[in-house]
Amino acid sequence: MYVILVYDVDVARVNKINKYLKRYLIWIQNSVFEGEINNTLYERMLEGIKKIISENDSIVIYEFQGKTNFERTIIGKEKSEISNVI
Repeated sequence: MYVILVYDVDVARVNKINKYLKRYLIWIQNSVFEGEINNTLYERMLEGIKKIISENDSIVIYEFQGKTNFERTIIGKEKSEISNVI
């Protein structure tokens, strides 16, 4: 599956969640990750996220069955070039 993950966490946990998510997805820009991930790694990633965040933090994940069902448009400078995105 292809996912886009957006997070809003307390500043005390930003570096920790950012470093953790880089193990699974591609860092696009501040608080945004995306990439292809299989179900096993996706579940593992979710479990790890739950261990890092607190009740006041927020994670939003958009799931797509493949990367052909959406369009990505960039306005301005692309912060992380991804060759495997549409």
